[in-house]
Amino acid sequence: MTQPLVSKERIAQALAMVQDPEIHRPITELNMVDAIDVHPGNRIAVRVLLTVAACPMRTTIDRDVRAAVLDVPGVAEVTVEFGVMSDEQRATLRTRLRGGAQDDVVPFAQPDSRTRVFCVASGKGGVGKSTVTVNLAAAMAARGLAVGVLDADIHGHSIPGMLGVTGAPTQIDRLIVPPTARGVRVISIGMFVDSDKPVVWRGPMLHRALRQFLAQVFWGDLDVLLVDLPPGTGDIAISLAQLLPTAELLIVTTPQPTAARIAERAGAVAADTGQRVAGVVENMSWYEDPTGGRHALFGAGGGRVVSDRLAALLGTACPLLGQIPLNSEVGAAGDRGAPIVLAEPDSAAAEVFREVAQRLVVRPRGLAGRPLAVAVR
Repeated sequence: MTQPLVSKERIAQALAMVQDPEIHRPITELNMVDAIDVHPGNRIAVRVLLTVAACPMRTTIDRDVRAAVLDVPGVAEVTVEFGVMSDEQRATLRTRLRGGAQDDVVPFAQPDSRTRVFCVASGKGGVGKSTVTVNLAAAMAARGLAVGVLDADIHGHSIPGMLGVTGAPTQIDRLIVPPTARGVRVISIGMFVDSDKPVVWRGPMLHRALRQFLAQVFWGDLDVLLVDLPPGTGDIAISLAQLLPTAELLIVTTPQPTAARIAERAGAVAADTGQRVAGVVENMSWYEDPTGGRHALFGAGGGRVVSDRLAALLGTACPLLGQIPLNSEVGAAGDRGAPIVLAEPDSAAAEVFREVAQRLVVRPRGLAGRPLAVAVR
């Protein structure tokens, strides 16, 4: 008795469960499935169109397509053939992914954006700003949130290494698809330049690069975007205030009084830009010895001072969100590309990072500038 052939519709349903590993959308929705052929004996041939010829996720797509089709009852064999999208197909895909928006539109600056944007800032270098950024990102992603990190420290980019990014961005026409690491989408100038050469750019070039990273990168539907700012209040901080006027500032300091005074200046920028300060994080707060004793190696009280002074200056609450104890493993874990919230989740530092992440994301979003689903009858 001849076995009935599996329908193409049933194979298409199975393929609808396969997501592009970079874009995180079903390959059927992205029009990547070019053909489905059902041959005698239920030998299935699937032709998949890649966005680019050198797609780094080809092996992953091949594996997932085969697994999905073989899961269909009655299928005996699967053959996967790959092709490449035409320029017109890539342009159509780019338009679909951008929702019809123009190339220079920053989605996070639109009134209907539901993404919380936090710019992580510090007055001076060496206070652990990037460490705070990657650990908060990893902690939020572990909570199931869609998280992105923009490494805006153009001259001192370090985020890809600290998150263990191994992939490279994929370009679809004029749209850049960022790689994902630790469940976090990441983009950095370090992915486009020789790591051994300095980035010698000034104001206008920096502004253009930041706009491109915000407008021409496919971030997807993010819950949170963390922006790692360079230290101080220079061109990049000013450009991002213009590009992301609703972004909130997260100020990182150490307990040292001098560092606190400098950090206060970074937060005071909000008085000129109209941005909100989400809070203050104090890093390297104390060293805890094996007996449980705490030692303030870099002074004490800097985070509270910054919090109080910014609250008085801005006329609104600027809470001290957390104090992170000094732990050499925090930096070492970042050097290995594994934030401490993942490498040592039971450590005291990891616990504080998770608490700060929770305090940032549980605060309800305001309704100002957002469309409401109200019907007039």
